[in-house]
Amino acid sequence: MKVLVTGNNGYIGNVMCPMLLSEGFDVVGLDSNYFEGCEFEQRQAKIGQIVKDIRQVAAEDFQGVDAVIHLAGLSNDPIGELNPGITEKINLDASVRCAQLAKQAGVKRFVFASSCSVYGVAKEGEMISEQGELNPVTAYAKSKIGTEFGISPLAEADFSPVFMRNATVYGVSPLLRLDLVVNNLAAWGHITGKIKIMSDGSPWRPLIHIQDFSRAFIAALKAPKELVHNQVFNVGQNSENYQIRYLAAAVKQVIPGCSVEYTGEHGSDSRTYKVDFSKINTVLKDHFKPKWNVLKGVEELAEAYKRNKLDMPAFEGDKFVRLRHLTLLKKSGKLDNDFFWTEKK
Repeated sequence: MKVLVTGNNGYIGNVMCPMLLSEGFDVVGLDSNYFEGCEFEQRQAKIGQIVKDIRQVAAEDFQGVDAVIHLAGLSNDPIGELNPGITEKINLDASVRCAQLAKQAGVKRFVFASSCSVYGVAKEGEMISEQGELNPVTAYAKSKIGTEFGISPLAEADFSPVFMRNATVYGVSPLLRLDLVVNNLAAWGHITGKIKIMSDGSPWRPLIHIQDFSRAFIAALKAPKELVHNQVFNVGQNSENYQIRYLAAAVKQVIPGCSVEYTGEHGSDSRTYKVDFSKINTVLKDHFKPKWNVLKGVEELAEAYKRNKLDMPAFEGDKFVRLRHLTLLKKSGKLDNDFFWTEKK
């Protein structure tokens, strides 16, 4: 099976593509390459590459492709809020057009990376399933649910979209991100020996290791059509819902001498939700077998930070935080003038 992975040169794609190759898939990538030069470790996969902004995809990009894994887009809430209109054009409009062109080209399966952020703020103690109330509160989250709604009507006998609402990802990648909560806390612990939590540590977050995330997408490709056709899956494990205080405690446990301080200056963060991942672990149980938990992931991160000598200049630099790097590209003139935000005067 030939698989086109959009956003293959990002944080997740650099882990997923080697795993796809090891499973016997023929893989080609499509990426803007905005993060070229931001390597944390050596890339592990050499595949055919289309260098293109997702807004410029054409029908010929999908010729001979059997399945698409669509990862490309603006990657988090802070970037998405800079210009909600451009976020909609990139994350929603371009994604739907990508699915339309893929369908026209004869692609059979289209696996979309959505997000659990579409649930917004949940009721205390509630586990949200795929049928739970949608309450997207950011431009990023709104673009994700809008894309789901835009692609779902395209489903037909010969075109099967699958919507993967993933938990927040963590773990080591050749294109590391330090703007993700577990990666960030582990980096603070490694570099300074101190973790400062601005809230009271009570908010809940669903999390998934980057390799388990990739396993889920591979499962969506390999599963029989009748199991995944036009289906939504929360991607994660019920045991991987954590309170922020546990994440800090995990870092303290792994990194000797690390201390945790709760300042409480932001009070109790209202952005708290637990997600029910029963569906994917039941429907795709023969294909999706997650292997990670946060404690094991923090151990992996700590070893990688030590191995690569991660220090404060790198932590505060522009390579491993997406917003900082895009800001650098914009200032250097390497992005379109209307790429996604206007400098405030």
